[in-house]
Amino acid sequence: MKKKRGKENILRDYFMYFCQNFSVMYRTHNCGELRLEDAGKEVILSGWIQRVRNLGGMTFIDLRDRYGITQLVFNLDQNPALCEEARKLGREDVVRIEGVVRERSNKNKCLPTGDIEVEAKKIEILNRSELPPFTIEKDTDGGEEIRMKYRYLDLRREPMKKKMILRHRLAQEVRKYLDKAGFLEIETPALIKSTPEGARDFVVPSRLHKHQFYALPQSPQIFKQLLMIAGYDKYFQLVKCFRDEDLRADRQPEFTQIDCEMSFVEREDVLKVFEGLIVYLFDTILQIKYNGNFPQMTYREAMERYGTDKPDIRFGLEITNLTMEVKGKGFPVFDTAEYIGGICVPGSAGYSRKQLEQLTEFVRQPQIGVGGLVYVKFQEDGSVKSSVDKFFSVDELMKWGEHTGAGKGDLLLILSGKKNRTLFALSELRLEMGTRLGLREKGNYSPLWVLDFPLLEWNEEEKRYMATHHPFTSPLSEDLTLLEKHPEQVRANAYDLVINGVEIGGGSIRIHETTLQGRMLKLLGFTDEEAATQFGFLMEALRYGAPPHGGIALGFDRLAAMFGGSESIRDFIAFPKNNAGRDMMADAPNFISKRQLDELNLRFRE
Repeated sequence: MKKKRGKENILRDYFMYFCQNFSVMYRTHNCGELRLEDAGKEVILSGWIQRVRNLGGMTFIDLRDRYGITQLVFNLDQNPALCEEARKLGREDVVRIEGVVRERSNKNKCLPTGDIEVEAKKIEILNRSELPPFTIEKDTDGGEEIRMKYRYLDLRREPMKKKMILRHRLAQEVRKYLDKAGFLEIETPALIKSTPEGARDFVVPSRLHKHQFYALPQSPQIFKQLLMIAGYDKYFQLVKCFRDEDLRADRQPEFTQIDCEMSFVEREDVLKVFEGLIVYLFDTILQIKYNGNFPQMTYREAMERYGTDKPDIRFGLEITNLTMEVKGKGFPVFDTAEYIGGICVPGSAGYSRKQLEQLTEFVRQPQIGVGGLVYVKFQEDGSVKSSVDKFFSVDELMKWGEHTGAGKGDLLLILSGKKNRTLFALSELRLEMGTRLGLREKGNYSPLWVLDFPLLEWNEEEKRYMATHHPFTSPLSEDLTLLEKHPEQVRANAYDLVINGVEIGGGSIRIHETTLQGRMLKLLGFTDEEAATQFGFLMEALRYGAPPHGGIALGFDRLAAMFGGSESIRDFIAFPKNNAGRDMMADAPNFISKRQLDELNLRFRE
């Protein structure tokens, strides 16, 4: 019986057949492939000129493609015409080279091809290049705006190439893991119906349906729920999503999600699968072995201890509530504050006046927005020094130290004001101190799950409740009795994955019963008619045997940026938009012609 060939062997056989039966005109090898064992081979290479070095009777050229760099050598004595031709080449010219591989005398240990060079016998110029607007090197002289304008040149640089390869590898490993776990990759529509309860939609006018619009999906939320109702119990998709919102380093108007949904699951089932995915990616992409389960923390606990629902738990410096300990002592700033919190910074009592002034200016920034900072130094000699020692006795300051766990040599930093604003400011101050003290170490990954978010949040402008996540998130079963009477107390059966203070993804167990979904939409202010208009097809589908289901969406761009050690997702997107949402290279968005406007039945109002 003939042995069945493995998948990898089949792919290799097809590749070898292609190479043997079709002529290779431009290259026999790529520029990162040749090694010392290839010495003596006649080869053909094609690529871009990285740099030209003229050294007397010898000319050296570094030839680059996406696989690497190979040094070419031209000898003036042996072939003066060819050497003179090589000296006329410029950066980024595209050439084809025929030559012989030989051992390099001055080996370059920094290059995989550093043990060899190719002695050129023939050169063919495939395309001349104009002088690039910036240097295409590892350390370029181009600013971000000009590199985005000429992104196709920026992508030639080694750092950008590594980021694109990392993104590719990440996508392949995600697919491998989810395929092995039984998930099906199913595409969902890119032109959908506009629905409320989220960020602004990008809308697309329909030419065929006058005065009607499609929307680009903010996520495939409804469609993946419909797939569960259809019986496809494990779905995933690396999907493009679109949100018309203000931008920052970790946001783009179009971004990619690892979108997933599962049927017949409870929360812990979902967490187990996707915790496994992250552990698998740590191993395959970063070669990091993560042992044990991810810690879990409720939303309330995260806010009290860290001031944020996405805490960086690589280090301590946790927030302590000091309101009851310091309020009502005659210090107006504290006495009028809703909340007072402090951070104990071990070993930092030696902070100078200048350093403390810098911290004060930090918390006064408009985006943080508190009025000032109070400090207490617990000196090594047992004395105490504070910016408010005129208002509080040494004994009182010592009690603050006991309450926050501060000892000799420690520094206590205190902020006060409105509770939510103060907690946010303390969170930012904590991160700033973590950075200053070198506690936010790159390469150290500390994931956790944040659970039990509020189901609803009050919109003061519209005077109604909004869904914290989306209208299809299920409440915790034990909170269902509170839904109409005390909706602000209801917790969502939702969860976020946080790594190093970055929200990598989030999801929830969904509502799968028509009655509960109707209660939820009514609580959000939808009339029966509005609910039918916006979500009628989902409400109808729920009546045909919807299984219990839940899922998660992970930010693929954020995950790539984190694994690549960057704070900006733009570095890991081939053609991103800038902070203003513009494509600097293609000059988009832009105007369309009057003819197109007429076809779409659109006109501008002055």
